[in-house]
Amino acid sequence: MFLTISTTGSPERSATDLGYLLHKHPGKTQAFSTSHGTAHVFYPEATAERCTAALLLEVDPVALVRRGKGKGRGGAPDAALAQYVNDRPYAASSLLAVALSGVFRTALKGQCVLRPELPERALPLRIEIPVLPARGGAELVHRLFDPLGWDLVQAEALPLDGQFPEWGDSRYVRLVLEGELRLADALRQLYVLLPVLDDAKHYWIAPDEVDKLLRAGDGWLAAHPENGLISSRYLARHKRLTQDAIERLELVRLAEADGSEVEELDNAVDETRDTQERPVPLAAQRREAILAALRAAGAQRVLDLGCGQGQLVQALLKDPAYTEIVGMDVSVRALNTAARRLRLERLGERQSSRVTLLQGSLAYTDKRLAGYDAAVLSEVIEHLDPERLPALEYAVFGSARPRTVLVTTPNVEYNVRWETLPAGHVRHGDHRFEWTREEFRAWAGSVAARHGYEVAYVPVGDDDPEVGPPTQMAVFTQPDTTTESTTESTTDPAAHTDTATDTPKEGEAA
Repeated sequence: MFLTISTTGSPERSATDLGYLLHKHPGKTQAFSTSHGTAHVFYPEATAERCTAALLLEVDPVALVRRGKGKGRGGAPDAALAQYVNDRPYAASSLLAVALSGVFRTALKGQCVLRPELPERALPLRIEIPVLPARGGAELVHRLFDPLGWDLVQAEALPLDGQFPEWGDSRYVRLVLEGELRLADALRQLYVLLPVLDDAKHYWIAPDEVDKLLRAGDGWLAAHPENGLISSRYLARHKRLTQDAIERLELVRLAEADGSEVEELDNAVDETRDTQERPVPLAAQRREAILAALRAAGAQRVLDLGCGQGQLVQALLKDPAYTEIVGMDVSVRALNTAARRLRLERLGERQSSRVTLLQGSLAYTDKRLAGYDAAVLSEVIEHLDPERLPALEYAVFGSARPRTVLVTTPNVEYNVRWETLPAGHVRHGDHRFEWTREEFRAWAGSVAARHGYEVAYVPVGDDDPEVGPPTQMAVFTQPDTTTESTTESTTDPAAHTDTATDTPKEGEAA
């Protein structure tokens, strides 16, 4: 099996810097022993203008069988002859992924002793794999690689036999990737996705494989739209390990959504503003706006639906006005993190009796949610596919029916103010949509009309005169609990719709 990595030079940089990154000298041919054969590294070309490194793995099928790993797809034993006569020596698979991690271990870690500045540079890369098994065909190859920042993803189906085209295509493709990426990122993607496409592993799956997956997927897997499929195939469909991986990836996604990635955008400062003062993070401004709305509503028993790691629950617990606080999330791991954040095991009896954490999904009605004063859905709806919003709507407004419901979501119009956010991108990779103010008001108005609520709108963050605030919040109240407010009312005919027929069509808001 064979793989090449190529890059081109520039006036500021020689293409042979690739040798420093890979820790393999372009002037040498090197061989490395692996448990299933020999890996060779050599450079077919190495000039300042263009440099190509090749990894050739010679697999010994007999050694593979003698080690007890001659297993077929899903771990089922192959027929006796198939253990010796198969595609393992020729097609890129988990064998090549393991060789990649062994031979280019330092490059995968993003380290370079002699030139420490190099690993952080994005390079113009071209990666070619002549024969790659792809159970799912070229369409799956694109689903896996397209979201990862490559400019070109080419998956050319290979015919079963060139002399007999009527036999059709095989399950193998020729893969070409082109784009500007850090070399470490490209190698980590290959390390994970080669065995995923092959949908088979040559070694037994142990619990530490989850840790390997998350290490290699750091920075890209949590936000990948196919992370469930990737986890399942990488872990050979081991249900318990796959669930563990998905929960941990969800925790990473939640952390990014509430902290690192989004708050990096939240803290972006316009050059025209005073940069001497650190701005208040948007996540903190959201919580303050929610707490103010809850106080105005006089709520005492509150639901935090999609509570994540419990930041809002923690803020509510500090105020004795809230006698009962329930945090609910679909992720068990996020709830465990919330429990640690709240130090539930250390709370006194009086405090612990005020807070409850529940595992559940807003796609289904839940009798446990009925009878509360208020419910909060903070940065939740944009993580659902638009076609699932009616189920959430009925579960919250139709079944649970709290007197007050607060919903916050990004205002996509404000995205142009984020200097670090590329045009056309949403604020987080897991967002299924981000609505304009008009789209959000159309949805909120129709929900209110269908379920007997009134709705007002509150800007959260800097309310830009041209594009509005970064976060938009809708405050739904049942008519008998409506209180005076300085917020914008739906008496403005542009602020709501009066009939259910004005609900955004499926996919329209996305």
